[in-house]
Amino acid sequence: MTLVKYNSPSFLNSTRRTVRSYYQSLVLMLLIATATIGGIGTRLVQLQLVAGHSNLEKAERNRIRLIHKQPERGKILDRQGRILASSRLSYSLYLWPPVTRHRQWPETKARLSKILSIPSAEIQQRVDCALGKCERGDRSVYTSRYLLRIARDLTPAQLTAFMEYKDSLKGVLVDPEVIREYPHKQLAAHVLGYTGQINDEDLNRLRDRGYRMGDEIGQMGVEAAFESQMRGKWGGRQVLVDNKGEVVDILDYKQPTPGQDLYLTLDLDLQKAAEAALGNKKGAIVALDPEDGAILAMVSRPTFDPNIFLSRISEKTWQQLQSQDDLFVNRALQGFPPASTFKIVTTTAALESGKFSPYAVLPTYPYIRVGPIKFWDWNREGFGRLGFPGAMAISSDTFFYQVAMEVGGPPLIEWAHRFGFGEKTEIELATEEASGLVADQRWKKLELAEDWYHGDTVNMSIGQGYLQASPLQVAVMFAAVANGGYRVKPHLGQNSQAQNSRVSLDLSPYTLETLQIGLRWVVTWGTGTVMNVPTLPPTAGKSGTAEDPPRKVHTWFGAYGPLDKPEIVVVAFGENSGGDGGRFAGPIARQVLEAYFQLKDN
Repeated sequence: MTLVKYNSPSFLNSTRRTVRSYYQSLVLMLLIATATIGGIGTRLVQLQLVAGHSNLEKAERNRIRLIHKQPERGKILDRQGRILASSRLSYSLYLWPPVTRHRQWPETKARLSKILSIPSAEIQQRVDCALGKCERGDRSVYTSRYLLRIARDLTPAQLTAFMEYKDSLKGVLVDPEVIREYPHKQLAAHVLGYTGQINDEDLNRLRDRGYRMGDEIGQMGVEAAFESQMRGKWGGRQVLVDNKGEVVDILDYKQPTPGQDLYLTLDLDLQKAAEAALGNKKGAIVALDPEDGAILAMVSRPTFDPNIFLSRISEKTWQQLQSQDDLFVNRALQGFPPASTFKIVTTTAALESGKFSPYAVLPTYPYIRVGPIKFWDWNREGFGRLGFPGAMAISSDTFFYQVAMEVGGPPLIEWAHRFGFGEKTEIELATEEASGLVADQRWKKLELAEDWYHGDTVNMSIGQGYLQASPLQVAVMFAAVANGGYRVKPHLGQNSQAQNSRVSLDLSPYTLETLQIGLRWVVTWGTGTVMNVPTLPPTAGKSGTAEDPPRKVHTWFGAYGPLDKPEIVVVAFGENSGGDGGRFAGPIARQVLEAYFQLKDN
């Protein structure tokens, strides 16, 4: 047996190594512990002192949420304060975004699909689009910072179903909101327009003006033209929610600021009469005050009901609406050949040029030959010798052909522009208004690579060829004759700056008198005797029939009255209506005038 010698050098060295190793391990553990505690302390300092405010805000955001509240849009009223468009209370269904990430989401989605009668896939698509996960520009939902609006204007049955299943629909909220309403449905639809949720393009353009995704914005008509006046300002409320997303308290509330009401120059009763007069015929009617250009009625057919846009429209339905013969085009603002109504301009150019006196008389013929082309009179026989009033009354084409050939193209073109053709009238609906067309040598060279021929001048003299004017522009032309020679600026807003905008055409008294006599003769014995009825005071007018091959002709009739002090101009237009202006458009214009004077007497 070997005995250990505790005082031997080997034993002492081994002991020293063991102790040294122990102390080294202890020091290392102390260093690790110190570093760990130091790191934790540093992180606590970082969280509590350095980033404490930021972290507090994040925590608050997890339980404090903002629900934006849209303002009530200003009402649209007629000249007497009667409602044309207003707002009504409805209920919309919203989702808190976190609910779409919960495992109960498929069950919630299926329940919502049944309540709303919307396929589950479509609900998911709406959610994806609101969260920026869809490629097409579908903005069928409203997305605020914390809410997604999935459906609006819920029915009583849908509200009842929601309340029944409310406890199982965590993260789903029904909240009241105001939506646009058009109580007269199709009435003045093209003038009023409609509202819809703002799209990405408009949002990028209007973001600096305080717009946000989910805003209702005017899409056409006065809804778009007077958007800034009627939109109002957002309000909202801060709410406290629990860990289930349920609102447990309202912390703060800012009342939305309603938009301003808009008073239009339209007369509701006259608008109804004009709509009835045109019926379902394709075309347009414009009625205005010849003194200041106030629009009293404006109708376009075919038409639509703006209320269809109060709830979501499927892509299929939208495509069907768009395919219905330019349903959303305001034909009162679009260009068409003005036909014989343009003889007002031709007469003015002839008399103001000095090449014709008001008493000039010309023979008329079955046709006039210009080069190899025969330009026929409308009766293909001629009317014998006529002066300007008689040629206006009977609407002789060959009379005005001869006048145009003598005067030349430039004076015709100049006076067309002075009456307002070839440029926008500057009515508030400018984005929807066509300029029309008054062609000239330069235009024909650029567009057709051709020279201007005598035949072009001849065609223009009777409102055909390279010439287009809107019913509104034609109404402005008639107003200039009715009011004594002033071109007015048409307007829809009662407080519009255009209200007193009148530009003198500097017509000579002889020109003005010749025009007024000729237009009166149209009614007393010419092509517009349909207006010569005891239900109207003395009126004046002009018919027109424009070729549009291979389709049927367009028809026109413009009139004003009373003769001694005109108060109203009415222009009726039938697009590809067939017939002639006196027989088709004349009765329509007469019906509007009769309604105006009956309403005035009552």
